[in-house]
Amino acid sequence: MPRPGSKAVPVNDDAGEPPRRCEHSGCAEPGLFRAPRDRTLSGFLWFCLPHVRAYNASWDYYKGMGPSEIEAALRSDTAWQRPSWPLGRLGGASRFEADLLRDPLGILRNEAPTQRRRAREASEAPPELRAALDLLGLTWPLDQTDLRTRYKELAKRYHPDATGGDRVAEERLKDINRAYSLLKRRVPATARAPEQAAGAPAG
Repeated sequence: MPRPGSKAVPVNDDAGEPPRRCEHSGCAEPGLFRAPRDRTLSGFLWFCLPHVRAYNASWDYYKGMGPSEIEAALRSDTAWQRPSWPLGRLGGASRFEADLLRDPLGILRNEAPTQRRRAREASEAPPELRAALDLLGLTWPLDQTDLRTRYKELAKRYHPDATGGDRVAEERLKDINRAYSLLKRRVPATARAPEQAAGAPAG
């Protein structure tokens, strides 16, 4: 149906036949423009241009429907009048089994959550720790002993006493302190690591 203010286009599906008369009461103009008779859209009324515009302006698809009927119609429209189910109802909530998917050509590329994949993921550093590991030059998995040893080495190298008060080295040491503090909270404790190496300034 044309929007208000748009140019209506007459429907000429009866070529050669006398034009229909506008179905608006008392109008003798040809009915060249059709409009839906009701919400089923199975039948049409025919009007002249002024009257089809007036009809369309007052058209209400939901007229005569109760609140529950309107809600049901809206929900049906969001799924294009096709059935739908809540997520997880058809097995999506269960763990995926590798045998259910065979991908010999590697098209999907992603492995199912197998024991091998879980082991590989356990050996990879959590994303939020990768920058700290790179800054300290460490790899994952990591224990407290390696972390503490590396921290002492870097703290000694960038300590103001060793760099003559160099500002760049001081900022670097602050970053090292922050990275160490983050990793210390996440690395399994094999031994208690000191808060900072002796003499290292707080970050």
